[in-house]
Amino acid sequence: MSISSSLSNALSGLTAAARAAEVVSANVANATTEGYGRRVLESSAAALGDQGAGVRVDGVRREIDTKVLADRRLADASAANAEQYVDFFSSLEVAIGTPDSANSLSGSIAALDSALIEAASRPDSDARLANVLTAANGVVDQFANISDEIQTLRAEAEQGINAQVRTLNTRLEQIADLNHQIRLQDGSGNDTAALMDQRQVLVDDLAEIVPVRVVQRDHGEIAIYTETGATLLEGKPAEFGFTPASTIVPEMKIESGALSGLTLNGQPISVAGPYSPIAGGSLQALFDQRDVLAVDAQADLDALARDLIERFEGVDPTTASGAPGLFTDAGGSFDPAQEVGLSSRLSINALVDPDQGGAVWHLRAGLGATDPGAVGDSTLLNAFSDALNENRIASSGTYTGAARSAAGLSAEFLSTVSTERLNAEANQSFAQAKAETLREAERAGGVDTDHEMQSLLLIEQSYSANARVIQTIDEMIDTLLRI
Repeated sequence: MSISSSLSNALSGLTAAARAAEVVSANVANATTEGYGRRVLESSAAALGDQGAGVRVDGVRREIDTKVLADRRLADASAANAEQYVDFFSSLEVAIGTPDSANSLSGSIAALDSALIEAASRPDSDARLANVLTAANGVVDQFANISDEIQTLRAEAEQGINAQVRTLNTRLEQIADLNHQIRLQDGSGNDTAALMDQRQVLVDDLAEIVPVRVVQRDHGEIAIYTETGATLLEGKPAEFGFTPASTIVPEMKIESGALSGLTLNGQPISVAGPYSPIAGGSLQALFDQRDVLAVDAQADLDALARDLIERFEGVDPTTASGAPGLFTDAGGSFDPAQEVGLSSRLSINALVDPDQGGAVWHLRAGLGATDPGAVGDSTLLNAFSDALNENRIASSGTYTGAARSAAGLSAEFLSTVSTERLNAEANQSFAQAKAETLREAERAGGVDTDHEMQSLLLIEQSYSANARVIQTIDEMIDTLLRI
């Protein structure tokens, strides 16, 4: 091998070693950067004719475990889905309140029962009768507060759906743009790893909203499909459509067309069930919250309000048949065909409310009485208390069918919500643990700083060896020139 060939080989070795050091430096600096794929320098032996000509740098490869990455994305979607359920049931449970709280549904019913008992012991006391009215209004207020919270949760879900649909469309457009840039850079022979890092972060954002599968295409491009096979990106990005409602009331449902569904490229798609194009992610959970969970909770709450109205019907012998009792539907009689939203319309009969032109003595004498009657008569007050504590089967709702008192039914309502919350938390814990395990596996297959530092030592040795060759050649040339 000639001196010039040896010098050329050593110089190519120095260049490759310097490039390898840059790659190691980038790996170490980005060891914790989200979406960063470990870089690996690819090199090969160069040849000139039949003679070795040093080392050639072929490029830098971005190294990721696609299987672990795909599984981690699915786990992230599952965790985001479970989080929505936990948030919903936790908020609803707080709105209902625990039985030991005076501001809870059970607490307000217990307060009404206590007020009736106290008034029955002194039916002549207007103050105690007023306490009954106050307690009854407390029950009404609690029903209204819970109903308002349910509709607030539906409205929040509506806003969340709108925000996530915008995010989906934006991310798909950004990924399509990066696909185009990667194709151009790859065709020009330039490094595309940094663009691929950006694209991975965007796909990760997308995958929490809708679980996706990524398919590699030529020239570094990718195609994206949902788990159920709907195309989100194949050259051109898909577009989701959604029209948010300005307000939501209990009567509004997606089945009636009062609330918007979801479209994909202008075509309506299912948002419920395991075969929905969006199944498994946070977006489906938000639709489920708006259209199923909140609707079911409202139906059960309305069933409790109906039960309360029906308990007091026929108890007062002074009221005419069909006339409203102590608890009314917006001041009138209850119509079973209008049960939806009843809890928000529940009210106290105006006849017992001085603020509405009534008088508290009607609680003692009867709603249809024309005079206060005997001030020592506690018969009706005791009947009201007995009605509140009577074990009866609710006429509607998803209750077990066992006969219960008003307090017992409210406790079952809370128990159902609490059980759902615990189940949702268990699912969330499992999903988060799985996602974190896969994230750790992803990190383990990514940048290992110890390994990178070991590689740097080998690179330094290679650099030193090539530098020594150049130094030796320099000495040889100096010796030849001195001859």
